[in-house]
Amino acid sequence: MKRENFPENLPETIEVLVIGAGQSGIATSEHLTAAGIPHIVLERDRIAEKWRTGRWDSLCANGPSWHDRFPGLAFDTPTPSGAEPYPADAFVPKDRVARYFEDYAEMLGSPVSTGVEVTEVVKNPGAPGYLVTVRPTGSTDPAERQTIAATYVVSATGPFQTPVIPPVIPAGVATDRGIVQMHSADYDRPENLPEGGVLVVGAGSSGLQIAVELNRAGRDVTLAVGEHDRPPRRYRGRDNVWWLGVLGKWDMAAPPVGAEHVTIAVTGADGGYTVDFRDLAADGIHLVGRAESCDADGVLHFRDDLAANIHAGDRNLLELFDEADAYIEANGLDLPAEPGARVLGPDPEDAVNPVLELDLAAAGITTVIWATGYGVDYSWLHVDGVLDDRGRPVHQRGVSPATGLYFVGLPWLSRRGSSFIWGCWHDAKYVVDEILIQRGYAAYTPEPAAAGTQHTQEN
Repeated sequence: MKRENFPENLPETIEVLVIGAGQSGIATSEHLTAAGIPHIVLERDRIAEKWRTGRWDSLCANGPSWHDRFPGLAFDTPTPSGAEPYPADAFVPKDRVARYFEDYAEMLGSPVSTGVEVTEVVKNPGAPGYLVTVRPTGSTDPAERQTIAATYVVSATGPFQTPVIPPVIPAGVATDRGIVQMHSADYDRPENLPEGGVLVVGAGSSGLQIAVELNRAGRDVTLAVGEHDRPPRRYRGRDNVWWLGVLGKWDMAAPPVGAEHVTIAVTGADGGYTVDFRDLAADGIHLVGRAESCDADGVLHFRDDLAANIHAGDRNLLELFDEADAYIEANGLDLPAEPGARVLGPDPEDAVNPVLELDLAAAGITTVIWATGYGVDYSWLHVDGVLDDRGRPVHQRGVSPATGLYFVGLPWLSRRGSSFIWGCWHDAKYVVDEILIQRGYAAYTPEPAAAGTQHTQEN
């Protein structure tokens, strides 16, 4: 039997089929709508589902609402659904962000169908475009499958597809010692964890925010800190996102060599503040270096790199201050000086005398949360030449080598800002412009030559 939320009127053919109704899928739909291009958006769950259930309960956006939005709707604007408005400089809670994309899709009249899972995309043999097989989400009944022929397909499934837990602590070792391992995607709130201490692995925005929340809830928390950038939340009266904009850093076309996976220690929680791991240590969070390996007896080993990682984050912070100060002077801006921002305290004791190994059970740790990022899953995409040997999309600014197949919403799709709300909106516009170009070629028909006007070559 078909699922109740599975649409009964999916088309057999469509010009553009967009897979995913998160921020990149809704952005793509906006530009397709503006261009008058017939399309549908298929979503296996609900609109912006990752914002709803793929994050912890207290998450806020990491950028202020004036910046982390689409151009067509501000967060401080009343919406037909009555969603709560937020001031321009506020950091919006995750559920309100999800509501924003629902409101945006309604405002556009986007043709979104939810509860639809795409199981296969193949080249349409002998015709332009692709055949897309769909089914009600979670269905295993072959009779419920349908096929849609689409001239163009846009994958807007985003970068947060498959949670990655490194194989550091063997499952058997954790089970024998009563330790629960989970990814940050499965963490929601402190009271839902087993009693006992918590090790959080990863000190990007997810890991550090979860560690702070658990510490405030009275848990004994250890945080494994790897390499990271540590930007200021605000400096001289401007938020970090503003500085990244005026300094041209959002438009970087590629990450620095060796920094493709460096995490960003930034937060919008509690109104946003500059992260300093010295402060976390002073608040009672135990700091260790990068988690390396675990013995059969449950002893976890860490790199002796905690101090180096903290100092590298400090350099990143101070370098941005230097660039910001130079920009202010060069442009004659009247922004208040902030000399105290450059004052760094002494290294925490954990960095001076690092803990290099930890018996998890003896330390009372009952939960390990891996804030270690995500992988991608394109197991449904069966088109030659569009995935590399690691299963990642091959593309140039979202345009794949296969005519009519595109990607939106991936990190560094065209620039540093590509995976952010506003960045994917601009990338989606570029992709839709490429679709318009291909439509123009497809629509071209040469005019028949008038009688007697054929050119002949003179000898």
